[in-house]
Amino acid sequence: MRYATSRRLLRSPVLFAVPFVAFMAYGVAWNALAAQAPKSKESAEARLQRFADKDEIQTVLLEYGRALDSRDFTAYSNLFAADGEWVGGFGSVKGPANIKAFMEKNMGTGANTTHNYHLLSNFVIKVNGDTATAWSRWAFVQPQDRGAVIAQAGSYDDTFIRENGAWKFKKRTASNDTGRPAPAAVAPASRQ
Repeated sequence: MRYATSRRLLRSPVLFAVPFVAFMAYGVAWNALAAQAPKSKESAEARLQRFADKDEIQTVLLEYGRALDSRDFTAYSNLFAADGEWVGGFGSVKGPANIKAFMEKNMGTGANTTHNYHLLSNFVIKVNGDTATAWSRWAFVQPQDRGAVIAQAGSYDDTFIRENGAWKFKKRTASNDTGRPAPAAVAPASRQ
């Protein structure tokens, strides 16, 4: 008897109608929710521009490190707006010409003969029209006889402005999370 009942249910249109009706109700509910979801007011062109702006700002962030490590303080200072400001461990200074002179005074004008360099990472960039903010990490690497060490590390808090069609630092604040490097230790005299 049970077998006959099961076969009858399998041939019943009700068995197939219930899932179909549930599926259709799900689709109607999904479409209603989708219609209520807030639509992005940003056009595809505006989104594309924002992504292009983020890419250009990331290039400025990386060029900053390249210019600093190669001691090209002309290129370095040109990354700042006309009234751009640099704030860090050496102090603070405003304007590209003053920033260039300030860096030359504090870091010298010669080549980077010790081959130290900066690692830049963790870029968080937010664009709002012709202004933007960024946050990132930095580490200062010093080559040693047997490898290299991270001598200092910290973060940058940046404000950007689009000036004459190019992204420039409006203000760059360098924070050092590790403190200043200790003076080189004097090796103790060897015991005989």
